[in-house]
Amino acid sequence: MDSGGWGTHAVELTADRVIKRFPLEDGGRAEREWRALTLLAMYAPGLAPDPGTADLADDGRVVVMSRVAGAPLRGRPLRDEQVKALAEAVNKLHAALPADVLDRVPVRPGLQGDLTAQLGQWAVSVRPRVDAVVGRAMDCGLRWLTQSGLDSREVSGVPPVFGPGDGNLANYLWDGSRVRVVDFEDSGRSDRAFELAEITEHVGSWVEYPLDVPSFLGHFDLTAAETARLRDCRRLLALVWLLLLALDHRNVRNPPGTTARQADRLMSLLG
Repeated sequence: MDSGGWGTHAVELTADRVIKRFPLEDGGRAEREWRALTLLAMYAPGLAPDPGTADLADDGRVVVMSRVAGAPLRGRPLRDEQVKALAEAVNKLHAALPADVLDRVPVRPGLQGDLTAQLGQWAVSVRPRVDAVVGRAMDCGLRWLTQSGLDSREVSGVPPVFGPGDGNLANYLWDGSRVRVVDFEDSGRSDRAFELAEITEHVGSWVEYPLDVPSFLGHFDLTAAETARLRDCRRLLALVWLLLLALDHRNVRNPPGTTARQADRLMSLLG
């Protein structure tokens, strides 16, 4: 999940290549990026950058890939055709890997168990310094969380999918006819409900030009179990974003009042 706050790599762009240089202690990001690029090149060619070379040695962690044409979907009003193309790309990504291949892909970081543990730590430091409106939303969200069952790392009743691990619309590039996907450093085995919630609840999906969530989600044929889980995952990720925005008290990347608007968004999802 991209918090929008801290970089995890350096990026060099050439006319036809992207070179990502990761820090030595990168938490496996370079390996996840390279694994995703090579698998998607095999099973969903054209959806993501083509893999070039990778140096994953301890003294240098570099991943080189092709440069994908297109403009990010974040920061612009999206037409119906772009929302449809976004959903088509996400559907294709989720279904890209055959079941036996997906079974061998590690679970992605930042799923519900990781987030619920992190939320408790963040709340201790951030809750005392927020205003009444934000504090009320935090309290309601944290109370809901204790009864949600999302503290478990086990997810049952929904099929696994390949997830990119980042819902930022800046990672979805529109080339005029289709959407392609970049940035796989947090990718891995996941489920559709969680991955869709990461897109709909990412702050970049609503703070400037809101994504038409009903239209977007209408392109996915979810099971009853996935629909119920999507509701809970949206609540969880809205709570995560509220804590993230409150932690980043300077909040220079978003318009004034974004944290209060996030509090309202969470309360609406909890209602």
